[in-house]
Amino acid sequence: MLCWGDKFDAEASTQTITVTDGVPDSWSIFDIGVKTLTAFEEKLSDVSTVVWNGPMGVFELEPFSGGTFGVAKALAAATERGATIIIGGGDSAAAIEKAELADKVTHVSTGGGASLEMLEGKELPGLAALLDK
Repeated sequence: MLCWGDKFDAEASTQTITVTDGVPDSWSIFDIGVKTLTAFEEKLSDVSTVVWNGPMGVFELEPFSGGTFGVAKALAAATERGATIIIGGGDSAAAIEKAELADKVTHVSTGGGASLEMLEGKELPGLAALLDK
C-alpha cells in the first residue's frame, strides 16, 4: 500500500491505495501505507542486524510521516530485543531524530553513501588516508 497526496504540502489531501490501483496524474506518492508498514514491522520483528539508509516517505510533512516513523519504532523495538541497528544517511538520521528514537538504536551516522560503500568493501579515501599514517 502507498500513501499519496494531491500536493507536496502539510495540508495535502491524502489517500492510501494498493500498488495496482494506480495514481492519478495530478497526485504523487509520498509514503508507504499501513499494510506495507505492517509487512515491514513483521519482517523487523526477528532481525539481528539492520542498516537503514533512506526514509520511507516525506517524513518532514505530517501526513506522510507515518511510514518512516513506524519503521523507526520497529527498529527501536528490535534494538531493545538485542538487534544491532545502524542508521545511515542524513535523511535517515534526521528522521530517527525527529521520531525521538535516535538514542534507542545502536548507531546513527550521517554518512549514508559512504556507509553503503564501506559495506560493499570499497576503499574510502578518507579512511585510506588515515590508515597510511
